[in-house]
Amino acid sequence: MNASEDKLAPEVRSILAAARERSGGEGTLDVDARSFPEAVAATEAAGRVPVVAEVKPTSPTTDGERTDDPVALAREMVAGGATALSVLTEPEHFGGSTENLRRIREAVDVPVLRKDFVVREEQLDVVESDLVLLIARFLDEDDTDSLAALYEAAEERGFQPLVEVHTRAELDRALDVGAEIIGINNRDLGQLEVDLGTFERLAPHVPEDVTLLAESGVTSVDDVRRMRAAGADALLIGTAIMDGDVEANTERLTTADAERTNRDAATPDTASTGATTVTDTETTDAATDTDTR
Repeated sequence: MNASEDKLAPEVRSILAAARERSGGEGTLDVDARSFPEAVAATEAAGRVPVVAEVKPTSPTTDGERTDDPVALAREMVAGGATALSVLTEPEHFGGSTENLRRIREAVDVPVLRKDFVVREEQLDVVESDLVLLIARFLDEDDTDSLAALYEAAEERGFQPLVEVHTRAELDRALDVGAEIIGINNRDLGQLEVDLGTFERLAPHVPEDVTLLAESGVTSVDDVRRMRAAGADALLIGTAIMDGDVEANTERLTTADAERTNRDAATPDTASTGATTVTDTETTDAATDTDTR
């Protein structure tokens, strides 16, 4: 274990150790991927919030397990307006499987992300998906299976790599490899604590031409609006959707902007009421601190 891994939470170290033991696929995949950026643009054009809804039976940070048919859950998420789906394929800690992903991708027409802990190139060849997750913290810069090497290998197979970051240094590495889809994880893999401010601090440093996701900690409509205001093109949401009526939860979160618009339209004009408009100077300062986002 290197010094960096020693700082990971015990649950995360266990996940990483298991990932290193898993085998890869036979042969090299050739994926015909559904475009995630195009799906995001279509959702926004329709006036909804782009949400990547996650089929997550369980996790080390949640209680209990959802045992519904994953295909039925996926269809409900799409019916609720999900732009894309994230499917856990990690079996030991999240109850996922590659078979679940295969079945779901055959059953829906939206992009599907393989959510797993890929640490070697041959692990990319286990199952087809439209996007594949590459976690910068788990991929060293100098290893044979570095972030740059796995990013290139994923693109060669036709995958759209989603590079996950949590720190400015990891973000810089993602940009250096040319990542076009980046997810900022609000969860610290060291302490497993969630801070939505993580996204707000890093988002201004992401170029506009990158499709940017907010990951972890989004549990309410207010959280959706907060992340969107900070620059999120899309949001990856798991527990808040899986906990209860999946279709209703997805619809509630994907219509957050529409709800805000309707409320704003019903609010009396401040000029006619004499109300004072307060400027959020902190937001203004953040916006002028960068020329990217």
